[in-house]
Amino acid sequence: MTVHFPFQNTYAALPASFFARVVPTPVAAPRLIKLNRPLAVQLGLDPDLLESPDGADILAGKRIPEGADPIAMAYAGHQFGHFVPQLGDGRAILLGEVIDADGVRRDIQLKGSGPTPFSRRGDGRAALGPVLREYIVSEAMAALGIPTTRSLAAVITGENVMRETPLPGAVLTRVASSHIRVGTFQYFAARSDTEGVRRLADHVIARHYPHAAEAERPYRALLEAVIARQADLVARWLLVGFIHGVMNTDNSSVAGETIDYGPCAFMDHYDPAKVFSSIDEQGRYAYANQPRIALWNLTRLAECLLPLLSDDKDKAIEEAQIVLGGFAEQFTSAYQSGLRRKIGLFTARDGDEALVQDLLDAMAKNQADFTLTFRRLSDAALDPDGDTEVRQLFAEPTAYDEWAARWRQRILEEPQPPAERQAAMRSVNPAFIPRNHQIEAVIEAAVNRDDFAPFEEMLTVLAKPYQDQPAFAGYADPPQPHQCVLRTFCGT
Repeated sequence: MTVHFPFQNTYAALPASFFARVVPTPVAAPRLIKLNRPLAVQLGLDPDLLESPDGADILAGKRIPEGADPIAMAYAGHQFGHFVPQLGDGRAILLGEVIDADGVRRDIQLKGSGPTPFSRRGDGRAALGPVLREYIVSEAMAALGIPTTRSLAAVITGENVMRETPLPGAVLTRVASSHIRVGTFQYFAARSDTEGVRRLADHVIARHYPHAAEAERPYRALLEAVIARQADLVARWLLVGFIHGVMNTDNSSVAGETIDYGPCAFMDHYDPAKVFSSIDEQGRYAYANQPRIALWNLTRLAECLLPLLSDDKDKAIEEAQIVLGGFAEQFTSAYQSGLRRKIGLFTARDGDEALVQDLLDAMAKNQADFTLTFRRLSDAALDPDGDTEVRQLFAEPTAYDEWAARWRQRILEEPQPPAERQAAMRSVNPAFIPRNHQIEAVIEAAVNRDDFAPFEEMLTVLAKPYQDQPAFAGYADPPQPHQCVLRTFCGT
């Protein structure tokens, strides 16, 4: 039977300047290593057919499914603060769009599917390691409840890619609400193509923010909506200790999803200055810098939209500044309310922000594990005997004792019983995150031994991050000193 994709292609119907038509480069011997069956069903696809040889051929780019209109999207971007006027999909090809079971339009894109006109001397391919990393982390983020691109499939190509050494090649099938970025707007703005900016803005409004079309000022409403989603997204990152690693404007989705998992990582011990990316030598994208960088990126989007806000440039700038001024309050509100939930507070009172910040400061000073501290604190909310497990995470346990005395006094001011507080805290404080050393172990097994059992097991654990899973308790453990991953790398 033929694998059927009910494709629609609204982006490919935009003017030719928005993309390049290009087909994936066939590969030698594709082998499906993972299909996300629940996601396939959500997308209206037949998982059994996708797991067939014909399905593997499509997911590797060896065959083009009927109804696809493959394109590489054009975009620009600020990379570590430096503007590059033309980037684009250099190793990704958008096959088309489908409407999922919830009525949401979703892109289906092959990543690592061969060169495009935007490859800039690259081979357009992906190595197996980065494909597995993106699959693991994006699916973990989805299970954590954080807006993200998703991974539908991973396929080995049967060919090596040359990096420092030959590595197994792979293709990731990525699913997103769209792949439109701040850098997509910058591409047209840099060319003074106001009509291109307008066409793109209208497309984004229709696709992601239809309420903006009904607003008195649709393009202002668009900017407000993108800012609101980004403020909420970055707050969610911080609340689980996530560091994107490369928050360039071309990696900033206007749909408010986490996109492009390159040198990303989750913190082990809490350190607001933590950087993992091997190329972020100045700490531009450090953990605590992420809200500031998100606003910087949104400011670049606002600059692109200025001609749509007003014919009077001064008025347009003033309007943009007013809208951008709302980011700080939106982010702070989302972040602080999330922190209150993490320590089991049901109401907001004076002194709560200082209480949480004092805990974070003590964690940083004492190298306490971010995820485990909050998870064990959830159990300490049920029974003060649980304090023993929390204080062991602090280099100087008395630092926790001093804070815990104040915290217990504060939770006494609320009527919720301990069991309700514990349950609420456990629903926002995960037991399991994709820890860097465990990801590296999974990649090592797959690349060096063609062993995907650790990959499958890790996905099983991370699919239920808020549940205790005694059989997999070791996945909650932070790394031993010799296991610490100090640097992560882009997946190019």
